[in-house]
Amino acid sequence: MGNIFYFCKIHRIDRLNILKTDMIYTKEVQQMCCVAKGANHANAPIPEEGKWVHAKEIKDISGLTHGIGWCAPQQGCCKLTLNVKDGIIEEALVETLGCSGMTHSAAMASEILPGKTLLEALNTDLVCDAINTAMRELFLQIVYGRTQSAFSEGGLPVGGSLEDLGKNLRSQVGTMYGTKAKGSRYLEMTEGYCTKMALDANNEVIGYEFVNLGKLMDALKGGATGPEAIEKAKGTYGRFAEAVKYIDPRKE
Repeated sequence: MGNIFYFCKIHRIDRLNILKTDMIYTKEVQQMCCVAKGANHANAPIPEEGKWVHAKEIKDISGLTHGIGWCAPQQGCCKLTLNVKDGIIEEALVETLGCSGMTHSAAMASEILPGKTLLEALNTDLVCDAINTAMRELFLQIVYGRTQSAFSEGGLPVGGSLEDLGKNLRSQVGTMYGTKAKGSRYLEMTEGYCTKMALDANNEVIGYEFVNLGKLMDALKGGATGPEAIEKAKGTYGRFAEAVKYIDPRKE
């Protein structure tokens, strides 16, 4: 014990006074001598908005990133996009799929999230299990520097998440169906609602026709009649014009 006290003495360390007064220590720890910490092993910096940052607190975290979540029965899922500046959520985009009730949860989450710190959001009930899971997964991305804006100087402006939706501000959703007996049916592509599938002489799909719902709504708002608006919003993909046969994917 004499050698231990001598060690503390030559390093000018008081084994009692060094203990924090507001911390509770067991008797065993109180009786221990102080051993100096030699290594200064700093945390690794992470890329944030064009800078390398040694993140130590929530306010040190910035970036725009995504998280994907699912509910326990896996009937639906959520894609959550947050734009975080100095640890505070400035922008939230909540996209859901597969569950009708989840859309109402997303509406509430879009009000709840902005203005909260990342840590607050992580410990807030976001109404739906899938959105809560997406928040957890997003947190794991952003605190390790895995963001879209990691190497973008100054980061992305508030409003940047809307770029994921495209010009008409609609989620990028694909809906396809297929059976062994009857083959595939294209119901909705990112371009819009599929109205026709184009088949060749072998009954293989070579293209499709779609109605872009964003363009359709813009045309209707502009005063076009229903049939006029549909024609303005129509488009095709692939070798649609070369088809031998066209089918309605919802009826044929």
